[in-house]
Formats: sequence, structure tokens, C-alpha cells
Amino acid sequence: MLLTLANLVGGLVLLLLGGHWVVTGASGLARRFGVSPLVVGLTVVAFGTSAPELAVNLVAAFRGEGTLSFGNIVGSNLANIGLILGTAALVRPLVIKSRLIGREVPLMLLATAGLLVMGFDSVFRGGVNVIDRSEGILLLLLFGVFIYWTGWAIRRRQKPDALLEQSVGKSAEAPEGFPGCAACMLRTIAGLAGLAAGGYLTVRGAAVMAELLGVPTEIIGLTVVAVGTSLPELVASVMAAYRGATDLAVGNIVGSNIFNLLFIMGTTATVRPVEVPPRGHYDLVALAVMSLLLVPFALSNRRRIVRWQACVLIVLWVGYSAWRLAG
Repeated sequence: MLLTLANLVGGLVLLLLGGHWVVTGASGLARRFGVSPLVVGLTVVAFGTSAPELAVNLVAAFRGEGTLSFGNIVGSNLANIGLILGTAALVRPLVIKSRLIGREVPLMLLATAGLLVMGFDSVFRGGVNVIDRSEGILLLLLFGVFIYWTGWAIRRRQKPDALLEQSVGKSAEAPEGFPGCAACMLRTIAGLAGLAAGGYLTVRGAAVMAELLGVPTEIIGLTVVAVGTSLPELVASVMAAYRGATDLAVGNIVGSNIFNLLFIMGTTATVRPVEVPPRGHYDLVALAVMSLLLVPFALSNRRRIVRWQACVLIVLWVGYSAWRLAG
């Protein structure tokens, strides 16, 4: 059991380090070759912050652990809304910008609704509940539309986007003592290697832990792995709230959820269809409810998520996770 736990923890650490190194290395290379901050923010940085989830899901897909992939994606989004957004709002009430209400939140709700429909094949098509390759490709196409729309909207405003500027930050700066491009290349390679190794250790550790504890694999993905791979979002959102950049805290969560649903689920299902576990419908419905709850929260209290609402989000997430672990 101790060895299994060590594999799981070690894998999560490698995932977090790998994601950070990929962001700093690839962003630096892109900047040095003249790629605009907008493109860097929409591609490299967005990929890097969700790289742990992507690595875990790709390894799980190749190993045939489809239910772990499902649990990790849905669990990460539940943790983003309940745990991370709730914790950030406890630090400081979160002001919701009109841009989020008009663009990102509806897109997140649309992506969530799409996955909900895809997961109920037994109801709509009378077949096995699975996210198949055609649906995975559709999710990737929708992700491409999202990236194009976001970039077009930012360029149309003709002013810097605070979320992208904060995301990119100093990621393009080379480490001291190394030539610029060489340092960035080494960081990128090391990051990709860390993601591959971390994904393998995490999936193997999660599968063995589920077997030892006698619980389904998706439960470990829904809770332990989901929280572990969401740590970059937790740190980024809490620090943004602490510094008063509350729009960044909310935007980080909403953007991460869109990325998880469209890009990561789309990529995973394209590699290998993702089976919806027997009680996965509860997870999909819970995600839809938590996502919808953001709408009245965002429109009330002068468009702020205040501390009592943060407590509601955290309690709902803890209660649901405990219920799934017990069940």
C-alpha cells in the first residue's frame, strides 16, 4: 500500500512539474521566434495548465482504463467549481465581469450539456453509454471554434487581455546561466518527459489503489487524481484572489473547465472511446447542477460570488465526493 501511495504521489508531483516546465519552455521558445502573446496564451499556456489531466487521460486511454479518464475529467471540473472556486471566494469575494457572463460561462454550460447528452447513449440512442471517436472529434472541432472565437474577440477589442497577460507572465524568461533557446528547449523536453512518466505512475498507482481499497477506478479518478491534477488551477486562482485579481480567478476556472471538456475529453475519446461507468450519470448530472449554479451566483450580490456562496460550493463538493466514496 505504501508503494502504491508513493507511486501515486510521485506521479502527481511529476505531472505538476512537467506541466510547469512545458509552459515555461514552450512559451519561451514561442516568444523568441516572434509568436504573439495572444497565441502563446491561447495555446501553450492553456495546454500547460491542463497538461496533468491530459497526460493522465492519454496514459489511461492507452492502458484501457477508460473509466479512470472519465472520472478524472468530470472530477477535475467538479473540483474546479466546488473546491477551487469556493476556496478562492473565501479568500476574497469574486467580482464577475460581464465578459465572463456573456462569453465563457455560456460556453462552459454548452460544453457541459453536450457531454451530458453524449453520456446518455442508453436514453437517446439505445446503445452502450460511451463517448466514442466521432463524439471526440466533434468535441475537438468545438474546441477549435472556441479558440478562434476567443482570439477574434480579444483582437476586436484592440486591448490587452488581462487573463492572457497574467497567464503568460514571465514564462518566456530563460533561466539564469543558460543560453536562451537551449534552456527553453531543455525545459520543454524535460516537461514532456515528466508528464509522460508522471501520467504512467499516476494511472498505475490509481488502478492498484482502487483494487486494494475495493472501489471502482473512476472513484479514485473522481477524487484523488482529480484534486491532484487540479492543483495548478487551485494555486493560480487562490493567488489571483489574494492579489485582488478576482476576474483572473474566475476566468482561470471557467477556461480550465472548457479546456477539459472539449480538448482533453475530445483527445482522449479520439484515441480510445471513453466508457461511462455504471454510476457515471450521477457525476454528469452533478457537474451540470454545479455549473448551472454559477449563473444565479454570478448575477446576484452585484455580480459577486461572496463567502456564503463559496461555503455552499465547498459543502456541495465535499458532500458529493463523500457520497461517491461511500457508495
